[in-house]
Amino acid sequence: MRAGSKAFYRWTKPVVFVLCLLPLVVLVLQAFAVAGLSLGANPIEKLLHELGRWGLKFLLITLTVTPLRRWTGWVWLISFRRMLGLFAFFYTMLHFLCYAILDQGLNVAAIVEDIVKRPYITLGMLGLLLLIPLAVTSTKGMMRRLGRRWQSLHRLVYVIAIAGVWHFYWQEKLDTLDAAIYAAILAFLLAVRIYYARFAPGKKQRRTGR
Repeated sequence: MRAGSKAFYRWTKPVVFVLCLLPLVVLVLQAFAVAGLSLGANPIEKLLHELGRWGLKFLLITLTVTPLRRWTGWVWLISFRRMLGLFAFFYTMLHFLCYAILDQGLNVAAIVEDIVKRPYITLGMLGLLLLIPLAVTSTKGMMRRLGRRWQSLHRLVYVIAIAGVWHFYWQEKLDTLDAAIYAAILAFLLAVRIYYARFAPGKKQRRTGR
């Protein structure tokens, strides 16, 4: 089965989909204490934290697809980018719903007060709100309708990633090692993006038409 063939996509996409769902499955098993698994002494906080962490991980994985494709020549990687991006939105939305329902009991006044008074929650909400139009316009039909505007809109993913890492760093309080690792990964990915956009070999010739 050749990479990039229809048969390859037919078999690998369901596998990738299931792998992307595994973190949620593990969290559900922990929530219901299945097979001795547990969310610990503060289950809501643990669930909230892990959902947000996975949202950020999937966001960074999505940003890794394009440079990885450039370095390896594996064009077929692009076919998974939309799915990975939607899972980033999925886990981020679950993170917010866990906060709004389980942590705040859908107390709208308390949620709004948190968003206004706590900068890390403000950043988190900004990232989520910016993710919504990206998720809505992720279909091929929307790509055709928006044309060049689609690419401009989806560059917001870099703003979202910065807000997500910053949000994670601020809410960690004491143990910021993981946040520092995510920040380093994002800085590297942004540097790669800038390099290919401005300084890659042949960039000047393409801009001048030579």
